[in-house]
Formats: sequence, C-alpha cells, structure tokens
Amino acid sequence: MAIMLNSESTIIVQGMTGSEGAKHTARMLAAGSNVVGGVNARKAGQTVTIGDRDLPVFGTVEEAVKETGADTSVVFVPPKATRAAVVEAVDAGIG
Repeated sequence: MAIMLNSESTIIVQGMTGSEGAKHTARMLAAGSNVVGGVNARKAGQTVTIGDRDLPVFGTVEEAVKETGADTSVVFVPPKATRAAVVEAVDAGIG
C-alpha cells in the first residue's frame, strides 16, 4: 500500500471523535494538514472543535466525500472495526 499525501490532500478522519482520533487530528491540523471532517455513525451531524477548527462529523465516509471532496482518509478506530473502516473508505472511492 502506498501512502501519498501532498499539500492538496483533503483528509477525513474515521474515528475523529475518539481520544486517539482527536489527539492525532489536532497534531495533523497543527502540522498544516487539510483535515475537512470526521466520520462516526453515532455522532453524525455533530461538530467537533479541535484547536481553533470546527469540523463536521459525518455518518459515513461516502457522505463525507460527497460533502467535502475528501480524497484521503486516516483511520483511528478500535481494532475490531479497522477492517470495516478501511473497506468503507475504499468503497467510497478513497484508496
């Protein structure tokens, strides 16, 4: 698997509302990454403030891609949910 990010990448964070997801989202934002939202089916429709950014939370990766144009996903979910999260991202066109 290749990881290709550049200054034009738009990123969604699967699991952004969890402790690890929030911590790493804050680090990505501080480094200048273009994080445009997160995914958590149970918290869809909410907004999460990380640093000075208010980020929307979507119910699915597909919704996040349609609303934000995201082309990259990072995954911070519990181990049992990792496979499903990666498959969901690939099915939404993020590969």
